[in-house]
Amino acid sequence: MAQHVGLLTAGGDSPGLNAVLRGIGKAAIERFGMHVIGFRDGFRGLMEDRTVDLDEETLSGILTVGGTILGTSRDKPHRMPVGSRILDMTDIIIRNYHKHNLDVLVCLGGGGTQKNAYRLLQKGLNIITLPKTIDNDVAMTDVSFGFDTALTIATEAIDRLHSTAHSHHRIIVVETMGHKAGWLALGAGLAGGADVILIPEIPYDVRKVGQAIIDRSRAGKHFSIVAVAEGAMPKPGTDTLGKANKKLLNGKARGKAAAVHGTEMGAKQVGHAMRLAQQLETLTGLESRVTILGYLQRGGTPSAGDRLLATRLGTACAALIHEETYGVMVASRGEGTKPVPLSEVVGKRKTIPRNHAWVQSARLVGTSLGD
Repeated sequence: MAQHVGLLTAGGDSPGLNAVLRGIGKAAIERFGMHVIGFRDGFRGLMEDRTVDLDEETLSGILTVGGTILGTSRDKPHRMPVGSRILDMTDIIIRNYHKHNLDVLVCLGGGGTQKNAYRLLQKGLNIITLPKTIDNDVAMTDVSFGFDTALTIATEAIDRLHSTAHSHHRIIVVETMGHKAGWLALGAGLAGGADVILIPEIPYDVRKVGQAIIDRSRAGKHFSIVAVAEGAMPKPGTDTLGKANKKLLNGKARGKAAAVHGTEMGAKQVGHAMRLAQQLETLTGLESRVTILGYLQRGGTPSAGDRLLATRLGTACAALIHEETYGVMVASRGEGTKPVPLSEVVGKRKTIPRNHAWVQSARLVGTSLGD
């Protein structure tokens, strides 16, 4: 009998999701004769039993399309808003899984999705996951699909901002995504030639950042690009520029300190980037501006690298389903793939080691990391 496969995309959207759906679906249907359906809007669609047949016609032409044709949400099976209440909808999800005679549920998502999928695995469902996030922080995989596209976009932004920084003798603070992991800021900063890179893994001293910019100015370079991950934070006890912080709260100072583009973060994150810019302006005497890339980093057409990765992971997933290998995440390892038990993935985050090759390269070319 043909195997029945359910697919869903959960968490934030990311370049390459459609390419993965295509890779799984085409291999499952054309190579292994499986029946494939998708659930709309993540785990909520599974709970509400909103489905779409993922046949060859539906999967045609989506390789280069950004976002996800299934839609997505951040709803969790065990804590799902229903009306005015937060309810555990796991039993209904299990019921719908069996209603469609599924042999496996494939969940595409980041760290949160891995956890939610693992909970369903513990309830007895057959589960396979794939690692999706532009932050590149899913554990046990070399790289997550979505990262390469976001890295390219962030690098292009830094490239374009160089001309404005140089022309106006300014400090440009470019904020990338990355709450707990700085892969995107570090990679784009290196590729784009940023003068300062600030990441969550290496708390910074704003005075050292300011001194690095002053040293550049004394050497005749009257502009600087600062690439900062949204989760980068100062070392305890070093964020002491009280007057600058107070000044930042003034509406006029906020308008002067930053021109914010594409922002999606809350006031706390935006405030941090703006405060950093104002502090550097105070320390160096150079005018500062902030560009927050926000959703721009994960929108649009996936890169060739992400399309290749997504297709490799998707087709490998179909092969694992055919072999009835469940309870795993399909990880990227070198040019191949490896099924990693979900129990080894959940609760972990892939962060940048301080001795990582990218960190060493940044230091060797004279980039300040603020420490």
